[in-house]
Amino acid sequence: MERRAVDDQESSPGRDGAGGALTARATVDEHGVVTGWNAGAERLLGYSPAQILGRPAASLLAEVPAAGGLPPFSELPRWHGTLVLRHLDGHHVEARVLAHHRTPDGAQAGVREGVPDASARDWLLVSAVDGAAHARTDDDELVRRGFLDSPCCSTSVYDTDLRFRRSTQSGRGVLGMSDDDLRGLRLTDVLDDPVAEKVERAMRRVLETGETQYLENHALAPGEGREHAWSVHLYRLADPDGRVLGVASTGHDMTEQYWARKRLQLIAEAGTRIGSTLDVTRTAQELAGVAVPDLADFVSVDLLASLDDQPEQPPGPLGAGDSLALRRIAHESVHPGVPEAVVALGEVDTYPEGSPPAESLRTGRAVLHQVDEAAIADWVADDPLRSARIREFGFHSAMTVPLSARGTTLGVVAFARHQNPDPFKQDDLVLAEELAARAAVCIDNALRYTRERSTAVTLQRSLLPQGLPEQAAVEVASRYLPAGARAGVGGDWFDVIPLSGTRVALVVGDVVGHGIHASATMGRLRTAVRTLADIDLPPDELLTHLDDLVGRLATEAEGVEPSAAVGESPGVGATCLYAVYDPVSRRCTLARAGHPPPAVVSPDGTVELLDLPAGPPLGLGGLPFESLDTELPEGSLLALYTDGLIESRDTDLDEGTARLRRALAAPAVSLDALCDSVLADVLPRRPTDDVALLVARTRALDADRVAAWDVTPEPSAVSEVRKNALRRLADWGLSDAAFVTELVVSELVTNAIRHATPPIQLRLIHDRTLICEVSDASSTAPHMRRARTYDEGGRGLLLVAQLTQRWGTRPTSTGKTIWAEQSVEPDP
Repeated sequence: MERRAVDDQESSPGRDGAGGALTARATVDEHGVVTGWNAGAERLLGYSPAQILGRPAASLLAEVPAAGGLPPFSELPRWHGTLVLRHLDGHHVEARVLAHHRTPDGAQAGVREGVPDASARDWLLVSAVDGAAHARTDDDELVRRGFLDSPCCSTSVYDTDLRFRRSTQSGRGVLGMSDDDLRGLRLTDVLDDPVAEKVERAMRRVLETGETQYLENHALAPGEGREHAWSVHLYRLADPDGRVLGVASTGHDMTEQYWARKRLQLIAEAGTRIGSTLDVTRTAQELAGVAVPDLADFVSVDLLASLDDQPEQPPGPLGAGDSLALRRIAHESVHPGVPEAVVALGEVDTYPEGSPPAESLRTGRAVLHQVDEAAIADWVADDPLRSARIREFGFHSAMTVPLSARGTTLGVVAFARHQNPDPFKQDDLVLAEELAARAAVCIDNALRYTRERSTAVTLQRSLLPQGLPEQAAVEVASRYLPAGARAGVGGDWFDVIPLSGTRVALVVGDVVGHGIHASATMGRLRTAVRTLADIDLPPDELLTHLDDLVGRLATEAEGVEPSAAVGESPGVGATCLYAVYDPVSRRCTLARAGHPPPAVVSPDGTVELLDLPAGPPLGLGGLPFESLDTELPEGSLLALYTDGLIESRDTDLDEGTARLRRALAAPAVSLDALCDSVLADVLPRRPTDDVALLVARTRALDADRVAAWDVTPEPSAVSEVRKNALRRLADWGLSDAAFVTELVVSELVTNAIRHATPPIQLRLIHDRTLICEVSDASSTAPHMRRARTYDEGGRGLLLVAQLTQRWGTRPTSTGKTIWAEQSVEPDP
């Protein structure tokens, strides 16, 4: 005891304030030894600190607690109960004791390397010195005033008829009336609001069931223009005998928390609604739609007009200048039709320096204004229309927020209120900045995508036929639709290639992938097809050569890094359908490489898909292609298309094919009208791939426009052949072409007799041009060369090339055909 000379302050477990002697405080260490004692403890048990410190706490017990009444303290975070203690003079004191763990003052013991030792904790024991004096339960003035004068909790008491009896100070303030004025009235008498009826229905349930009810109400308080949010608890009041006395309502004004929650919900909604597409206008409209009406009554989104001519803006805020030109791309209002708007969608308006939109763009910061401020008054003073709209709709508060993404300024968003009476606050400005920042990134992405897509579409269209060539074999019409915004342009293409002998080649192809790479590959393949078609390869052989080309392109692409652009892929793969139609024989030869089969509509309206061998897609290599030869009656319709027309994520292939057949069978006034109806009826609602469609109606050349003669493989037969050709030219009224035709026939027939293998045949075809063809059984093709001075031969083909428009050779199933084509004018 002597080793711890401590005064009252040092020995007390904690410093007592005024009236501290009314609370007995003692501390006991983990060994059960008293380590702290205050004046209240001395008053309760009579021991001074010098008399009790260092003694076992158990020596203060007058009666040992019953078994289980005092469990080991180490197992409990806190204990409370009644103990019988021994006073210094020997009498017993019954005290209510609360004991809980406490970290020792100073914390020198149990502190190692600056970290308190959790095991070095003692117990703090407290007890009211005069507990009986504080145990009164009568409704004295203190309790009554504490309830009635509560400034933060709006509590009202109603009798069993749901009529007011008493309210707290806060409750009276909310309703704007005193207890005397409210007493005897019901809530529906005081508030003319559907919320009052809702609360009274809940009160009746409380009276009937005794279950506490919880409500969240949003209502205008009397005399206020702003809606408040209330968290209300309703509970039944009963006396000790269980007799129901009435019901009480306790409400807390949760307006600030409610608006904070609304702002968070608005931000979350913006994350899902803004930027649903890569369309600039739609993204801006989504921003306006999110902000109205939860944040503003009117919103406008304007982009810099300079973006039209200068897609890439310099980074940072805009520099100083006279005025800014902005293009309106979206606006939204609480009123249908947006009558507040001064600028129409798509129009450009000029904002002078000093106006809020211009200042936001120049400083790069959001600005909050009241409409009666000088900045707005000076701006609209010279704009009668804006001034009139402000007065007409009662605009009172506005915010302008710059749209900026990746350091580049894009435009400005204006938020305004006229129907909501509350002016914008700083929290609203922060929310507007958050919405604008999210939208700016989406708009910037959309602008970049639009530029890239425009480039790709321009490339794609430049590589497609700009106009279908003149030819007499078929009547054609075509359509090409780029893929949707998310997929990007692809590599679909079509072509119509005039061939020798009035024949025509029809081509449709599809390159795997999307983007500029696919478009470029499509251009290379289309050029290759035209080159191979120019040497008159049969369809199956042409696809074999094209397959080799795609294989080489794929090998080249293996070392190419993938592009960062969306939808780009360096891989190469393609499908193709190649058809050759001959109007003389009315036969069509087709082959396909992994492409959908063509559809044929017969003159009687029957639609069928040709059973054409599928063939592997281009680029696999090593697998053969097979062709199909079929006769098409004059007036038949041949439809070639890519898989984007009949297949999508949402459309089954069989369903798409069935719709195509129905659409092709429907009557149409023209092939162009038929293309439009096919796209409208067959195309999926949201196409995910390019679509190429080529339809051709077959024609047949009249038999009297074709003349053919078998040639005897003797030199003397040349003169007879010339005579036959000249007579037919006379019948066709083409006497002016007789001289050139005679030379061409002589040269080609003579070469066939000298160098080729019988049988030999001469054929003249009179269509838009005059075509002379000589066929033989030899596969050796002639080559034009320039004869030297003393050469006896070698000048024939040179003459043919000089006298005709074009000439060439093509392989046939039995040999070859050499042909020459010349322009002709009928005899007057």
